[in-house]
Amino acid sequence: MRSGCSAPTTASRGAASCRRGSHPRGQHDHEHEDANAALAPPPPRAEAPSRSATTTGRAHSADAAPSAPLIDLGPSGHPPPLTRVVGAALEEDAPWATHQHDAASRRGDATADLVAREAGVFSGGEVFTAAFAHRPPLAVDLHVGDGDDFTAGDVLASVSGSARGILTAERVALNFTQRMSGIATLTASYVAAVDGTRARIADTRKTTPGLRAFERHAVESGGGRNHRYSLSDAVMAKDNHLAVLTRSGLDLASALRDALSRLPHTTHVVVEVDRLDQIPAVLDGGAHTVLLDNFSLDDLREGVALIGDRATVEASGGVNLDTVGDIARTGVDVISVGALTHSARALDLGLDLRID
Repeated sequence: MRSGCSAPTTASRGAASCRRGSHPRGQHDHEHEDANAALAPPPPRAEAPSRSATTTGRAHSADAAPSAPLIDLGPSGHPPPLTRVVGAALEEDAPWATHQHDAASRRGDATADLVAREAGVFSGGEVFTAAFAHRPPLAVDLHVGDGDDFTAGDVLASVSGSARGILTAERVALNFTQRMSGIATLTASYVAAVDGTRARIADTRKTTPGLRAFERHAVESGGGRNHRYSLSDAVMAKDNHLAVLTRSGLDLASALRDALSRLPHTTHVVVEVDRLDQIPAVLDGGAHTVLLDNFSLDDLREGVALIGDRATVEASGGVNLDTVGDIARTGVDVISVGALTHSARALDLGLDLRID
């Protein structure tokens, strides 16, 4: 039976190796952009802190473990996204004096409830908390964890303290939480659509610039899986890359073997094909994952049979909620869905404030 590849943790972002043999299949997704070593069961999650500080994770299927705290996300050597991105958003929204809030909030303290106007899956508790942490003294109490389902009318969190502080950070906190919960909710719909199959739903690198860590976290909140964080994490060869590799006169299999011989042994290599007759050479060349791009359902089934246990099989292209179930039933390991992050609708959440 084909196995997934060992996945880097969300903190390390490192490339990972893929060995055939023991890992169970799970949920995943992808798109031409992101085929790396995140094709396997996620690492077990450490015990979550209290809800008042961060959030707990969604208990999905056996191999879809909750994601790590956002403070750990992002490539090494850069400020944590939670601090950097939220701080920049607050600075953007209120770079100077907030005259409207000064006039409206002189009465002191207030309490505000984050209320769902529609049903969905929650994500972004840490980001919501961080937005108000920049405006002390404010206390945030999260009533749900990332990955939890909610219905219209549910109170998801409460904020108390300075009315001015709440009003100043309100829009930023809502923007992030609505966006992330929208991604989590859409992802959960895709995951539900492939239930009972071996296919994993995975994201891609088609994320909002600067918000990749947040959006990937939201995909995990919805039960999906992450592919490579960046171009530095894995090698993905598409049609143009293959043309360059073979221009020296080598056949495709030899060109791939030559290229792999110059890569670190931990590097995961994904090769995209758009025809069945390309598959044998790609396998002979040593690809760890074969990405079947825009294949018909019949060709996907044939591709799965051709590849067998020699590589992970990923499908991309033409994936939506109407087609993803049929694609999953062809036997592929991973289905990449760029729409998880580039087309998700922000959920309708509101912050209802009362002056104490």
